[in-house]
Amino acid sequence: MRFDPELVIEPGDYLFDAKNPRNHAQEVSQGGRRAAWFVQGQFGEGVLRHYRRGGLMARLSQRHYVWTGKNTTRSFAEFDLLRFMYAQGLPVPRPVAAVWWRNGLTYRAAILVARIPDVQPLATVLDQGHHASVAAAICAIHHAGVWHADLNAYNVLLDESGKAWLIDFDKGRVRPLLSPERRRGNLLRLRRSLVKVAGERGMLWWDELNRVYDQLDGLTQHP
Repeated sequence: MRFDPELVIEPGDYLFDAKNPRNHAQEVSQGGRRAAWFVQGQFGEGVLRHYRRGGLMARLSQRHYVWTGKNTTRSFAEFDLLRFMYAQGLPVPRPVAAVWWRNGLTYRAAILVARIPDVQPLATVLDQGHHASVAAAICAIHHAGVWHADLNAYNVLLDESGKAWLIDFDKGRVRPLLSPERRRGNLLRLRRSLVKVAGERGMLWWDELNRVYDQLDGLTQHP
């Protein structure tokens, strides 16, 4: 287990057990593959997520991953990436704790992050605009060298002040030089998601986002 000692006073497996009454867990209704919960505890309000496969690989195993060492587990990798970004003041949730459970050649994993209050997924607030805020958030992580593996309309959140937050950095990476192709790939993945959830309206929203992003990227020096 890894955890933030400022937030977790009593570390233990119970932190990752949605059925433990100490966590007051409520299942997340949007996204999460039915493996994410809003929880409360000594750390305040948080989001607990158990790693679960999607797509074709889920037919082989939904929860188990091949063991290649503790530092390459999905949970530790995401925890360390979030800790790096949070320390730089990027718009991401604060990591609280991460864990893995090994069983021979495979393992299961979970992560707990602080809950960002009063937010809604981008997918549900397209009519409110927020292009500049979302573009600024994406541009900020890109200029920090961070690549988001699944930038979609539910992994971008807007709070009541209109600030954009990015979540779910499973399989994300940080590189000294994030290529223009990788940055563009993130934006195109978000476009596919927006078109899927909102059709032509999603495409029009992305067109404006792309324009604003290009402006911001041009104004900020980038290697």
